[in-house]
Amino acid sequence: MASGSRWRRLGTFRARGVHGGVALAEGIDRMVTGIESPVTSERGLAARLRYLTASDAGYEAMDRAGVHVRPRTLIAWPAEEQTPSKANLARLDAAYWDLRRRNVVADLKRRLDNRGRGTRIEIDPADQSRVDRRHQRDLETRSVNVRGAVWDRAVDAWIAEDMGELEAVWDDIIQSTLGTDWDAYTYVSSIGWSA
Repeated sequence: MASGSRWRRLGTFRARGVHGGVALAEGIDRMVTGIESPVTSERGLAARLRYLTASDAGYEAMDRAGVHVRPRTLIAWPAEEQTPSKANLARLDAAYWDLRRRNVVADLKRRLDNRGRGTRIEIDPADQSRVDRRHQRDLETRSVNVRGAVWDRAVDAWIAEDMGELEAVWDDIIQSTLGTDWDAYTYVSSIGWSA
């Protein structure tokens, strides 16, 4: 891929990848842990209901997810007096993960900033295996350290589901750390870190 601007049109030569902003969101998603039992199990449903009904924020999450039932229904579900519909099970699961994500924002920022030292990320370039050899560029996995306010911006954009801002954050990361070759890493196979 001879020209740097061609990386902005990823499929032109059949390279494959995702925008680095998408990869950032996926990486942050992987940091969020929670209840492992499925919502369809008695244990999984009960745990989600306990978490959601323990605070006003949980009720707000259920409202955002479209769980609109009477208070006695919320009591009847874990007591197995009533069974939620498949649609309500999916909504309860969505509400649980929405609340879980919101509750860990501060922790994510702290972990990623790592007391001002930042977090080292590994960037795997776009997959060029389907690109004709004459159009391929010699790219390697890169490792860079990302610090401070960049992580705050990334986590804030992630929780707001603002892909435009995540893409802008990614562009800032690669422009400030990768030098003149930054455009070749606009799209990536993956990025990863340990925090």
